Parts: sequence; C-alpha cells; structure tokens
Amino acid sequence: PNTWNPAALERSVQGVLAVLLSLKKKPIIRYEKMSGMAKKLGGEILHRIQTEQALFDFRLTQVSPVLLILDRRNDPVTPLLSQWTYQAMVHELLGIHNGRVDLSKVPDIRPELKDITLTLQTDPFFSHNHLATFGDLGMNLKSYVNSYQSRSVSTSSINSIADMKRFIEEYPEFQKLGGNVSKHVALVGELSRLVGRDSLMDVGEVEQGLASGSGADFKSVQALVTNPSIQPFNKLRLVMLYALRYQKQASSNIATLVAQLQENGVSQEEALVSSIWDFAIGLTTSYLVPFQKLVYAVLNMAGADQRQDDLFSIENILAKGRSALKGLKGVENVYMQHRPHLAETLENLTKGRLKDTSYPFIENQKSVGPNSVLQKPQDVIVFVIGGTTYEEARVVSLLNQELAGNGTSMNPGTRILLGGTSVHNSSSYIAMIRAALANFPASFTQPPTEVPGGTTSTSTATGSSSSSAGPSLNVQLGGLNLSVGGIAGTGLYRSAGEGVSIQADGIRDGVKNLFGKVKQGVESIGLP
Repeated sequence: PNTWNPAALERSVQGVLAVLLSLKKKPIIRYEKMSGMAKKLGGEILHRIQTEQALFDFRLTQVSPVLLILDRRNDPVTPLLSQWTYQAMVHELLGIHNGRVDLSKVPDIRPELKDITLTLQTDPFFSHNHLATFGDLGMNLKSYVNSYQSRSVSTSSINSIADMKRFIEEYPEFQKLGGNVSKHVALVGELSRLVGRDSLMDVGEVEQGLASGSGADFKSVQALVTNPSIQPFNKLRLVMLYALRYQKQASSNIATLVAQLQENGVSQEEALVSSIWDFAIGLTTSYLVPFQKLVYAVLNMAGADQRQDDLFSIENILAKGRSALKGLKGVENVYMQHRPHLAETLENLTKGRLKDTSYPFIENQKSVGPNSVLQKPQDVIVFVIGGTTYEEARVVSLLNQELAGNGTSMNPGTRILLGGTSVHNSSSYIAMIRAALANFPASFTQPPTEVPGGTTSTSTATGSSSSSAGPSLNVQLGGLNLSVGGIAGTGLYRSAGEGVSIQADGIRDGVKNLFGKVKQGVESIGLP
C-alpha cells in the first residue's frame, strides 16, 4: 500500500503542478510521515519545481503557501460513512460524475429528468443548499417551490400590453426556474425514497456511534447485520467500521461479525454485482473477492498499525471530558456527530500547531524561513492520495468561511483548497480497495496476526512486516480495557461490549422528525 503506480504518480504530479501554476504558488511541502507515497509525491513535485524554476518565479509572500499531502489510509472511516448533507447524499446514493447525475433508474421519472446537471456554478438552489442537512433541505425546497408557484400565478394574468411585454422578457428565466424546481423535487424525492427503502436512518445512527465513539457496540452492529431489510453492502460498511473501531480490543468479536456477513447474504455473488463503480473503473471478476474478506483487507491497508493518528481517542476515559465538550460543539443532530480527521489537521495547521514530527517538510524545507512550523499560512493546498470526500469538502468550505470572517483587509484569513486523486463515496472507496488487492498476496485478506512482544504482523505487497505499534500491555478489567503503549497511547478504554452513550436525549428526539420534514416538504409540492 506504500508503492506508487508510475503512471498514477506522474498524473498526480502533473495535476498538482498545474494547480500551482494556475494559482501562481510556489509552496513549501509537508506530508504525513506514515505515508511513503506522500513523501514520494512531495519529493517529485519539489524536484519539478526546482527543475523548472523559471516557471515558478512568482512574487514572494511573507509566509510561504503550504502544500499538504495526506494519505487516505490515515482516515479510512470518513469515506465509509453514510452522508446526510445534500451534495454528499447525492454522490453517496446516486453518484455525481463530472457534474451530472443519472436518474434514469428512478421510478416514474420524466424523460427530461433522466440525466441532470448539478453544479454550483449553474444552479442557484444547489449552490445555496449543497451543504445543508437533509432535514433543512426539505423545508428550503418547499420555500423554493412556493416562490415558483407565486411567480406562476403572476404570469397567468396578462391584461395589458405592458403585461405581455413583461411576460416575454421574463419567460426564459421563468422557464429555467420551472425546470430547476422540477429537478430538485425529483432529486430530493428519490433520496428520501432510498433512505426509507434501505433503512439508512438506522444504519446511519450506528455508523455515527462507531465513528464518533458515542455508543455503538457489538450488539447494535450485529442486530443490523442479521436484519434482512438491511442491504448487504451496508452490512459490509458497518462491519468494516466496527473492525476499524475495535481492532485493538481483545473482545472485539470481529471474526464473529465477518462470519455473520456470509450467513446473512453478503457473499461472493453479491461482490460481483455490488455497484456501478466496479464497472466504471474497469474492474474484472479476477480482481473481486468475497465481501467479508474486505473487512480484513481494510485492516491490513488502513488499520491501527498503518495509521499515524488515533481516530478514536474519544473513547479514552482520561480524555473524555475534553472530547465530550468538543463533541457537543456544533453538532447539528445525531447523524452529524462524526468530524473528519482532516478538520483537526487543518485547524492545527492554520493555528501553527501542526507538529513537524508527524507532518515533516520535504527535504528539510523547514529552513526556508524562521519558525516555519509556527507561522500561520495564508494559502493551503491539500492533496489526498487515495481520494477525498464531499464530507471533507464541506469541512473545508465551512472552515474557509470561518477564516475569512476572522481576517482583515490588511491580513486576510487563510484560504484552503482541497483536492485528491478522486472524490469518493463508499462504493467507489471499497471498489478501490478491491482493485488494489490484485497487487497483493492472498494473505492480505486474512486477519492481521498478533506476534509476541505486542507487535502486529501485517501482510504487504512484498511479503510480511512487523509493526511495534501494538500495546506492550493490554489487560481486560471487566468492562474496561487497560492499554499501555501502542499507536493509540496509554489509557483506559471501555471494551467493545460496553455501549457508551454521551449524546443528549434531546438531540436524538429532535432528529426523529428529520425525514418527516423532508417527506412533508416533498409531498406538499404541487407543480402546475
């Protein structure tokens, strides 16, 4: 997982260089220390910049721009989650390809809506609502339709030459508005149908509990895995998240859940027809493996011993007070608890707190200026090897708004640009993992094996390697687990069998009407 395909490396280098040239930026380059791919990409980009110095002879700024190269393996959780904001939901459930959405399989769809355009630049409603939660979206759509209907009434009364002239002048805009209203009514209606059909509210609540450490345990995951109304693909995502969350727990029951996947409809046959993404990226059946083996594949690729940061520190009782306060800040509902790891990384970077021991500079670029680590950059370009997500794009957009509000005319706030090798939803992310397995031995789909001394033996493309990131002491104390050393640090943790719920009942109760609002908004719409 730490080796580049030469063609993919060259394409990524050229893509990043094109962005730098278009923005006229000559950045210092930082990367995630755990990623050999990030270091390789950063080194290649720096080499090209130094080779083509005439092209990058831009005006120097007081603080150099930063190119931050990240690796998807350091946060495998975010692309596995269901999404609950408009743009991210459309991509997760329907797919956005070059600004277009295919609705041809939607029941009773009108012919002109089978293939629609969905871009921020050409669609005012989408531009204003692409970051909105799905509950708010229904009410906003209802207001949008009411606005259209009121204009429709006004255009129906033509009593004078002046009225006729006004109608002719406004007709193209009015016709465009009508088409846009119909498009979003169809889109939101289909999202609502899929959420209900696939029981995504139940799935999403457990996913958020696993991702944020707020209560999901073995029993809650098992209940959905054995539920025949849950789609096999969603069962796989749940078990993957559980495995990532509880990999280091002695009583994690990962093997039990993996076995139950096969017992409950997640089979080799299901793997062959999982999603349109397999065909979109050109996979053949020789690359496909049974779904249940992908659970171990994701642990070998992006498990605790492969990551440099602890994604689940909220469960550490010693840090629970701080985490609980952090978790309550800005949480809109139970389905929006998870916060991508990118958010914390960018906050540390913009505040001058990103450690160079974890995010070093390429070829000691730290020496380009005094206190480079502590300086707050004005321009940040983030590139994620392995693909980014719309959830992370939302984080960047909101952070840009916050930083712009804190800036002044003399000292504008930090500007952040996010990019990556692709924009994932859960289907494309799992398809990428399956495709990558073609380059690894069969042992890569087997459980990571614990070896004496607290190390973990993990299969790699060239054989087997051992990591000393495992805890040197791991003691089960009833419902608690004492871990000393290891990648997650020393601390006292709750075991996987003990559900922890720190969310307020009021938040949960308030969300019960989340999709009721959407349903009311859509059902109340009557287009002429």
